[in-house]
Amino acid sequence: MQTQNKVIDDLARLASSALGVATGMRHEAEAQFRRQFERILADMDLVTREDYEVTKAIAETARAEQEALAERVAQLEAKLAELSPARKAASKPVRKSTAKTGTKTED
Repeated sequence: MQTQNKVIDDLARLASSALGVATGMRHEAEAQFRRQFERILADMDLVTREDYEVTKAIAETARAEQEALAERVAQLEAKLAELSPARKAASKPVRKSTAKTGTKTED
């Protein structure tokens, strides 16, 4: 029985070693795949998440400023439109009519 137990022990050690080697190979394959994948991504010139978030924040700020400026321009245009008819009326020459000739003259 001693010999059978020794054979079984040897087989168990061999199987354990084989699993250890397989696990090591799996980790090595994963590491190699990860390096290859990172190299491909680096060659693609992709944007990092941090850069994307910063750019997005800048764009949102610019859009808010643009909307505020558009509103301000609309308000200024409305004020200008209110002032324009008054300016046109004030800038027109007033003509007086003479009773004798019935013609209008400028002052």
